[in-house]
Amino acid sequence: MPLKIDLALNAKDLMPRIQRLWDLSADKILDIERSWPEKRGTPVFTANGTYTTRGWTEWTQGFQYGAALLQFDATGDRRFIELGRSKTIQRMAPHVSHVGVHDHGFNNISTYGNLHRLMREGRIEANDEERHFYELALKVSGAVQAARWTAIEGGLGFIYSFNGPHSLFIDTMRSLRSLIVAWQLGHVLMGERDTAVCLLERAVMHAEVTSRFNVYFGKGRDHYDVAGRVAHESLFNVKDGGYRCPSSQQGFSPFTTWTRGLAWAVCGFSELLEFLLELNDGTRIGSRSLSQVIEGFLGAARATARFYVENTCTDGVPYWDTGAPLLWRIQDALEKPAQPFNEWEPVDSSAAAIAAQGLIRLSNVELALGKRAASRQLQKAGLTIARTLFSDPYLSQSTAHQGLLLHSVYHRPNGWDHVARKQRVPNGESSMWGDYHLRELALLIQRQATQQRPLKFYI
Repeated sequence: MPLKIDLALNAKDLMPRIQRLWDLSADKILDIERSWPEKRGTPVFTANGTYTTRGWTEWTQGFQYGAALLQFDATGDRRFIELGRSKTIQRMAPHVSHVGVHDHGFNNISTYGNLHRLMREGRIEANDEERHFYELALKVSGAVQAARWTAIEGGLGFIYSFNGPHSLFIDTMRSLRSLIVAWQLGHVLMGERDTAVCLLERAVMHAEVTSRFNVYFGKGRDHYDVAGRVAHESLFNVKDGGYRCPSSQQGFSPFTTWTRGLAWAVCGFSELLEFLLELNDGTRIGSRSLSQVIEGFLGAARATARFYVENTCTDGVPYWDTGAPLLWRIQDALEKPAQPFNEWEPVDSSAAAIAAQGLIRLSNVELALGKRAASRQLQKAGLTIARTLFSDPYLSQSTAHQGLLLHSVYHRPNGWDHVARKQRVPNGESSMWGDYHLRELALLIQRQATQQRPLKFYI
């Protein structure tokens, strides 16, 4: 049974819950700032309600400081712009030039990008020197991210993950924002013999390769080819550029769907389409027209959105993987609201927060294309999921818990997530990316409900 979409729900209906969310969020941001020892690195997820760290890559620091910027955006509380701005200046420079990760869109658009956006919107005072500082950081970040490139057969290529040049992650769809903002600022990546690489072309090529190899379309590619299913990782032979097989780092298997990876696809393709639809109709990207590029990505966005809606629980919160091995022990798991305190498999609320934003953004795309019925369905689906997340048992209302969005999981196969006493699976904990995307979702809906400028990452 798919998500039970409330077709009567409107953005304004969620405003009381959103106001409550910001009230809770403020105290939690300040609590983390007071208690977190910076020498420990970056907070990643909670254990017993207190943020802790886990070294893999430093991909969550932008969410930590970006959360303060979203808090200011939503409430106008100056404490948070000062916190987010000062910490970005003090702590984020290594992320701008980080050559070892695919996470630039997470870290740098959430900090430098939000600050630049707030200044463009007139939400903070104009200052040319400060603006140029943000722009330089965003230009360098986009170019550094784009340089992490593997060429494959057919003249294509992709931004490779921290696993190495053979590895294409679905997550990176949301890091393409760094390339796009840098391109809008007039920047290019300079290569050997002063070759200028177009950052927009590179972003679009990465998305095309992701659509071709990480997203399934029900065309018999393998025995598990179900339309809209997503592989977390695709592996390539770096010697000849040939595709080898699907893989998964954080999902159960290459042939099941890790639901946070699915959510990255829904959100990443949808916001890329929002951006592309605002370009001049005569724009050409490489050898193709803008309309050809848009048409290709529409297929990926629609397929993954449909698969999410059809493979989540009735309240919009999914289990961590569609093929989680003990999911069968939960009777009619997808025929009822998610059960975070079950004995067998964890849910992942962070996937729901990311996917809900993606569904709303895809709704905007469909509306721009004149598809009013599809737009309405997607909008209501996103709002229905948001209503779930802005309420018990997902919104963390205890001052003793530093997290905002409960029942997020990080890496189930590695067993990294905290399991509380008398529980058999992770539950009741939060993550930096889950909290950030819950705030971003709330701000997206709040701006819509109050008829403010839409929340968009690009210029």
